[in-house]
Amino acid sequence: MHDESRRIEERVQRLHDQRIKTAVYAATVPFEVEAWQAPGEPVPFEEAAAASYETFSMGTPWGPPWGTTWFRMRGQVPADWAGKRVEAVIDLGFTGDWPGNQAEALVHLTDGTPLKAVNPLNQYVAIANPAQGGETVDYLVEAASNPDILADNFSKTTPLGDKLTAGDKPLYTFRAADIAILDEEVWHLDLDVQVLRELMLELGEHDPRRHEIAHALDRAMDLLDLDDVSGSAAAVREALKPVLSRPAHASAHTISGVGHAHIDSAWLWPIRETKRKTSRTFSNVTSLADEYDDFIFACSQAQQYEWVRDNYPKVWSRIQESVKNGQWAPVGGMWVESDGNLPGGEAVARQFVHGKRFFMDHFGIETKGVWLPDSFGYNAAYPQIAKLAGNEWFLTQKISWNQTNKFPHHTFWWEGIDGTRIFTHFPPVDTYNARFSGEEMSRAVRNYSEKGGASRSLAPFGWGDGGGGPTREIMERARRLADLEGSAKVVVEHPDEFFAKAREEYPDAPVWVGELYLELHRATYTSQARTKQGNRRSEHLLREAELWATTAALHAPGYGYPHEKLDRLWKTVLLHQFHDILPGSSIAWVHREAEAEYARVARELHELTAEAVTALGAGEPRAFNAGPYDRAEVVRTADGTPVFVEVPASGSAPLTDTAPPQPVTVDGRVLDNGLVRVEVAEDGTLSSVRDLRAGREVLAEPGNLLRLHTDLPNYWDAWDIDKHYKNRYTDLLDASSVTVVEQDPLVGAIRVERSFGKGSTITQTISVRAGSPRIDIETDIDWHETEKILKAAFPVDIRAPHSSAEIQFGHIQRPTHTNTSWESARFEVSGHRWVHLAEPGYGVAVINDSTYGHDVSRTVREDGGTTTTVRLSLVRAPRIPDPEADQGRHRFTYALLPGATVEDAVAEGYSLNLPLRVADAAGAPEPVVSAEGEGVTVEAVKLADDASGDVVVRLYESRGGRATGTLRTGFPLAGAQITDLLERPLEDAEITDGAVALTLRPFQILTLRLRRG
Repeated sequence: MHDESRRIEERVQRLHDQRIKTAVYAATVPFEVEAWQAPGEPVPFEEAAAASYETFSMGTPWGPPWGTTWFRMRGQVPADWAGKRVEAVIDLGFTGDWPGNQAEALVHLTDGTPLKAVNPLNQYVAIANPAQGGETVDYLVEAASNPDILADNFSKTTPLGDKLTAGDKPLYTFRAADIAILDEEVWHLDLDVQVLRELMLELGEHDPRRHEIAHALDRAMDLLDLDDVSGSAAAVREALKPVLSRPAHASAHTISGVGHAHIDSAWLWPIRETKRKTSRTFSNVTSLADEYDDFIFACSQAQQYEWVRDNYPKVWSRIQESVKNGQWAPVGGMWVESDGNLPGGEAVARQFVHGKRFFMDHFGIETKGVWLPDSFGYNAAYPQIAKLAGNEWFLTQKISWNQTNKFPHHTFWWEGIDGTRIFTHFPPVDTYNARFSGEEMSRAVRNYSEKGGASRSLAPFGWGDGGGGPTREIMERARRLADLEGSAKVVVEHPDEFFAKAREEYPDAPVWVGELYLELHRATYTSQARTKQGNRRSEHLLREAELWATTAALHAPGYGYPHEKLDRLWKTVLLHQFHDILPGSSIAWVHREAEAEYARVARELHELTAEAVTALGAGEPRAFNAGPYDRAEVVRTADGTPVFVEVPASGSAPLTDTAPPQPVTVDGRVLDNGLVRVEVAEDGTLSSVRDLRAGREVLAEPGNLLRLHTDLPNYWDAWDIDKHYKNRYTDLLDASSVTVVEQDPLVGAIRVERSFGKGSTITQTISVRAGSPRIDIETDIDWHETEKILKAAFPVDIRAPHSSAEIQFGHIQRPTHTNTSWESARFEVSGHRWVHLAEPGYGVAVINDSTYGHDVSRTVREDGGTTTTVRLSLVRAPRIPDPEADQGRHRFTYALLPGATVEDAVAEGYSLNLPLRVADAAGAPEPVVSAEGEGVTVEAVKLADDASGDVVVRLYESRGGRATGTLRTGFPLAGAQITDLLERPLEDAEITDGAVALTLRPFQILTLRLRRG
C-alpha cells in the first residue's frame, strides 16, 4: 500500500479547522447591547442594575486596565428555532486562549442570579434546550478588563501590574454578542475528529492502529458535504463509530481524571479580582455539574470558598448542592495553597486547622489529602504535619519542573524528618490544567515512572492558574477516552478513590526521604523582601499575642480571650502565605497591599498584647519573654537605656540592674565582651572574630562581606536565580565611614556606612552585648538597583560536611559538597531563623530575623584547612512582573553566633525573632507552662479553639534526637490529653507529680490539651 499518511493528516486538519469547527453554530442573531463603565473598583450588582446604560456597538474598544464594564444584553430567540439548542455566545475581544489573564465576565439574570462566566475557552451561556421559540433574553454582564501581564512572554517590563501605574487606555475590542443555535451533531463530530486525530498523531509510525485511524478518518471525510456540513455530520460520525468503539488494551494505563480549576489567590491580579474569579469559575463548574452526572470537581483553598459564601450567596448555595450530590469534592484541607518552604511550622499547622475546620463546619466533610500542585518545593516536615492534621495522602505536580534532575518517582511514600510517611503522587501528565489532549495522554503514559509496579495515575483537568475550570469539551474528551484502543483509559473519579486504589495496588511503593526540593524558582526565598519580613513578624507577633492573652485569661479576672480577633488575624496571615504572594512572584499591586495588610496586622497584634499585659495589673516596668527558653540578655528601657535582665521562658522579670558576666569594652574598631572579640576592618568587613571561650579564630576570610551580583535569570525574573549569577559580582569594600556609635558596659556598637551602584546605600550597626557571644548586624538598606542580588558572606574556619538549616518544627541537613547533580542543583536553598555549620567539637550559626534564601559552599585552602562559607541572600531587584520590586527601604538584622551548638542556634533564633517586650505590669504570675528537658521546645500556647477554656500547648523536639522531660503548668492541672492539630483527643497524657511526662522521638510534634483544675 502506498503511504498516504501526509495527505490524510493534512486533509483532516484542514477540514476540521476550516469547515467542521466553523459550523458548530448553525445560525446567529445579535443581542442589542448597552454599556456602563463602573467608576473605580467593582460595584455590587444592585448598583450596576440601577445605573444608566448607553448604546454599545460591536467593534468598539472597551475596558481600561483593571476596570469593570457592565453590559446589558437584550435579545429574542427566533420563533422558528423551537426545539433547537440555543445559547448566548459572547466574545469580549479575547486575546489568546488563557482564560485567567485577560478579559472575563460573569453573566447574570436581571434579578441578580449569576448564571455562568464567559472566557476565551468557554464563551457560551445556555438559553434553552429545547427552546420554545420567541423567548426573550435579558442579561447583565459584569466584564473585567484585566490586563495580560504576560503578553510579551516575560521579555518586557510593564506598568500594568498596578492600577496606580496602568493608565486608562481601553485594552479590548468587543467582537460579538449573539444568540446562536448549537448544532449538536456538528459539535460532537468536531470532538470525534479531534480525539481521533490527536491519538493518531501520538501513535508510532509503525503502529497499525495509527494507520487504521488515518484511513477511517479519510473515508469519513469523503462523506462530509462541504456545502452542508450540518446535514452530513451524522453520516460522518456513523462512519467513525467503529474506530471510536475499539476498546483499550487490557494492560492500558488508567488515568483518574478529576475536574480542577487552579485559581491563584493572587498573582498577576490582586486579591479583589480573585474574589470575582472564584464566582466566575464556580458558576461554570456548577453549571457543568448540572449537565454531566459523571462530572466530579476537586477544589481546595477554604479562603476562596469563604469569599464566595460572603459575596455570592447564590453561587455558594449551588456549591453546597453539588457537594451533597457528590460532584464537588473539597480537597486539600488548607486555608490557601500556601508556599511549601517559607511559612513557619505553626503557620503550616494553622493552614490545616483553619482549612479543615471550614470544610467540616460547612459541608460535614473532613478532607483526607494535601492538594498542593503548584508550590515551589515542599519542606521535609510536611509528612508529619499533614498526618497530624488527619491527612492520608499528598499531591503535587511542580517537581516535574526541575531544571536539572528528573524526580525518579510518581507514586511513592514520602518520609519526613521525624520518620512519618505519607502516600504521595505526582501526576505524570505534568500539568494541573489537563484537557485530555492526545499529547497529554501520551505524555502521562510515557513519563510514568512506576511501570511494572503500578498502572494508574491522576490528572487534574480544567483550565487554571487564573481559573476557568473544566469545560464540556474536556468532559466529552474524557468520555471518548474512557475505553479507546491505543490510549490510556480515563475514569472521572474523586481523588480519594484514586489514592485508595493506588495505595492498594502499590503498597510497597518506593520511599523518598527528606525535602522535595524544586530545582527552579530558587529566588522565591528572597524576592519582595518586605512581604517576607511582614510574614515573619506576623508569625512571631501572633505567638506573643496568644501567649499573653492566655496568661491574662488564666490570671486576670474579667479578661476575655480574643478568640474572634486572633482567628481573623491568623486568616489574614495565612492568606498572604499563598504560593505567589509570600514567594514574591506577584504584581506590584499584590505586594503593595500585602505590606499594608502586614502593617495593620502588626498594629492589631501589638494592641492585643498590650491589652493582655495591662490586664495583669499596673506596676513596675518588666521584660516579657515570649520565647521558649530562659534568657539573660540586654534589653532597652523606654528611654533607650540598656539593662541586663534574666527572664524565664514564657514569663517576665522586673528591669533591675542585674550585673552582667563581664562588661563590653570598645578599643578603636575592636569590640570585646569576654566571650568574643570582634575586629572591624577599615573597609567595614569583620577582619577577625575570635571566640575567647574556645580560644580560636572563627573566620577564615573577612566576614560580613557584602557582594553585589548581576542577577538576570534565563526566565521568570522574580522566581528564578540561575547558577551563572555567581560569575559576575562586585565586592562592596568602600566604606564611607566606620564609626563607634555606642560604648557602654552593656553594649558596644560600630556603624558602617556605604554607598554603591545606582544611588543605593547601606548602613550597618555591628553590636556586641554583655553576656552573649552573638554579634548582631542591624542593616538599613536604601535599595535602587536593578537585576542584582545582594549577599552577605561569612567564611568560617570549619570543615563542615553539611549545613543545617531550620525548617518547620526542626531542621534539615544538606551536604556542602557537590558530588552529584542533585547536590550541585541546590546552589540556593531556604531556611528559617538560622543556618548552622559544625565540625566535631565546634560550630557556628548565622541567625536572621527575616531572610530565607542562602547558599553554603566550601573550599580547601593552601594550608590544608577548609573554609565553609554561608551567604545570606539579602535583597534582589527583579523587574518582572513588578518592575519596582524591592526598591526602597529595608531594615532587618542578622547575626553571627560563634561556638554554637544546634541547641544554641534554636534558642538564639527565637531570641532574635522574639525580642523582649518591655511594659509596665504588676508582679507577673508564673508562666503558663514551663518545659524541662533538652530539645523540648514550646512552639505555641493558646486557649482551645472550642472556647472551653482548656489550654493547648504545641511543642516539638528541636535537636534531632530523643528527648525526655516534663511540662509544668502555672495553673492547677486537672487532666491532659495528646491531640491532633485540630485539638481532637488521641490519647491521655501521662501526669506525674502534677506535670505532664514527655517522651519525644527526633523532631516529633506533640499537641497537648490541658484541662484546668
